[in-house]
Amino acid sequence: MKTAIDIGTNTVLLLVATVEEGCLNIIEEQQRVPRLGRGVDHDNKITDTAASRVIEVLLEYREILDTKFPDAESPVITATSAVRDAANRKDFITRCAHKTGFNIKVLSGNEEAEYTYQGAQSVLPANKAGRSQTVLDIGGGSTEIADGRGEQLAESHSFDMGCVRYTERFLGADIPTNGEIKACRRAVRDQLEAGAISISDRTQLIGVAGTITSLAMAKLELTEYDPALINGYTLSLSGIRSLMRSFSRLLPKEIESQYPEALGGRAEIILAGLLILEEVMSYYNQRKLTVSTGGIRHGAILEDNRMQ
Repeated sequence: MKTAIDIGTNTVLLLVATVEEGCLNIIEEQQRVPRLGRGVDHDNKITDTAASRVIEVLLEYREILDTKFPDAESPVITATSAVRDAANRKDFITRCAHKTGFNIKVLSGNEEAEYTYQGAQSVLPANKAGRSQTVLDIGGGSTEIADGRGEQLAESHSFDMGCVRYTERFLGADIPTNGEIKACRRAVRDQLEAGAISISDRTQLIGVAGTITSLAMAKLELTEYDPALINGYTLSLSGIRSLMRSFSRLLPKEIESQYPEALGGRAEIILAGLLILEEVMSYYNQRKLTVSTGGIRHGAILEDNRMQ
């Protein structure tokens, strides 16, 4: 039995699974929202308070693993944009190791894209037609786009934009102005143009991570996270634009009150995530997106299994 923990800019995710013939059998998933990356874009530093929140989550996850899964292998623990960008990342990693006993691997942007590409496909039906697939991962601090066919990743790019980073940089007001929204859109488009990769307009676009799975939950009107219903769900560009227009006129607390289960802890940053998603789909001429609950933690387990 294998385990993985993904320390993201906004969330910390736990996965327990077995691997059989290269396929994952999901046993348990947990999510917490300690918002590690709050302020990192501005100060280039992880705060003591944010680090403490993450350590509390890691200790909670250690208790879950020790109690419920005592025979499981030690978790593969990865960290992404917030830790990667922080000037004090070594201090954070050392502090986590001292407090929890966990060793953290900081992924590069390319590694993040690779893990996400493999993880996204691991919970979806096999691509028997050999169709090209493009995986979009909108994180809190960065966004990865990975393009390939089957298990073979052909091209990827990590963009320095994410829903936490761009909320803090452009959408500071509770209800952003049209000017702030336009500035955020321009920044997304500038990133895409500077780091453009070649994607067929006939590719299957697959979306992962909290922004996208939360939108799927909202559209499905789910009262709890259910991967069986979320995986394979289709989000349309028109539907995303409709939500974006609606959310841009609401306070975060009003958004959360409408979708408490789907957007709890995420209402403040969902508009930036929507703007990034809409601009990516428009830029690459994609009218729909297939949702996957897979991600870095799934890819980390698969990679660890291959290395053994």
